Amino acid sequence: MSCKKLTTKAELEALQEVTFNYFLHEANPANGLVIDKTALNWPSSIAATGLALATYPVGVERGFMSRQVAAERTLTTLRFFWNSPQGTEPDATGYKGFYYHFLDMQTGRRAWQCELSTVDSTFLLAGMLAASQYFDANTAFEQEIRTLADNLYRRVDWQWAQNQGAMVTQAWTPESGFQSFRWQGYNEAMLLYVLGLGSPTYPLPESSYVAWTATYEWKSHYGYDYLYSGPLFTHQLSHVWIDFRKIQDVFMRDKGIDYFENSRRATYIQQQYAIINPLNFVGYDACCWGITASDGPGPDTMIVNGIEREFFDYVARGVPIGPDDGTIAPWTTMASLPFAPELVLPALDHYIYKLNLKEGHRYGFRSTFNQSHPEKNHPCGWVSPWHFGLNIGPLMLMTENYRTGLLWELMRGCPYIVNGLRRAGFSGGWMR
Repeated sequence: MSCKKLTTKAELEALQEVTFNYFLHEANPANGLVIDKTALNWPSSIAATGLALATYPVGVERGFMSRQVAAERTLTTLRFFWNSPQGTEPDATGYKGFYYHFLDMQTGRRAWQCELSTVDSTFLLAGMLAASQYFDANTAFEQEIRTLADNLYRRVDWQWAQNQGAMVTQAWTPESGFQSFRWQGYNEAMLLYVLGLGSPTYPLPESSYVAWTATYEWKSHYGYDYLYSGPLFTHQLSHVWIDFRKIQDVFMRDKGIDYFENSRRATYIQQQYAIINPLNFVGYDACCWGITASDGPGPDTMIVNGIEREFFDYVARGVPIGPDDGTIAPWTTMASLPFAPELVLPALDHYIYKLNLKEGHRYGFRSTFNQSHPEKNHPCGWVSPWHFGLNIGPLMLMTENYRTGLLWELMRGCPYIVNGLRRAGFSGGWMR
């Protein structure tokens, strides 16, 4: 059964509205925390909560919620994080201004003995800063939003997170201290370094950014030279917040492109990989692509049509090196909309009208689907039972950046973002 085809404008409006409902209905109104995924008794994700804070302005501008309700939700969230316990206790909410990856939806305390996450804290902070830029009215409510967002950002000790090394560590726990992994190689940590460099209180040294870019890998795939990172989301998440068009750091000036163009090339490489389909998965083509870190139908190994296939659960799938098990993430396809609308819009039509992946799902597209997996729960294959806030947020926000540039415009006015970019060596474009 196929639905009546809408105009592109109507399709995007409808998709934004249905995905925005996730942040309306999957949040705790008492503390503003947003659930990580739509599973029973699941905790909150601080990254999803940060994305929610950034989507509220879009919701206001699109008429999905009132400014007053958006301000109230935002202030509730900021008050919770400002007043939540920071310390080395194993059940605290955070430490040194950073926060644990997962928090109990009701109490706001650390869940699952998870790690204090520097990058997920970054997405939370970015949402707070976006809110402070949007809520600019001279009212007590909106003034408090600006004050709390500023204080929460200033409290973060980025230098502590270096743990006496050049690059920032990925995680810390009170039981074991810092993990050995650091943020190196091109990935979603671009935003982390920009926010860390822009701090007026505990800033990262400029040498940390130099050390990070020294670990980059410049590669060539399918005729495109680009800064490599396999999962597509790594080419998108920092771009949710920062307009990288025509601004360059030292690395990109040497290559003659900018990070926006780099993400455009990564998007084309994703499509080319699907067209070539080297592992012969079902459904891959010019309108069906988008491989990233995501959930999947595994873990399992089975014989499918005479071929041994290994299927994964949540793993950092990537292109073209892999891993790849036939799992496509529609949200990551959509999050490339600003980079390559000529590729994304046909894929959107394919997902809606040919595969019927949106109909009947409360928040639009589910996280992933896999047409090669034999245990099919949908006419076109296995479809994830879940929606994830970390998937829905970029879809919603990058669609808005394509349509109006709202979040980019807000963050261009954030002095901490601008200072961080300048200290990283960016210039040109809107930074002139």
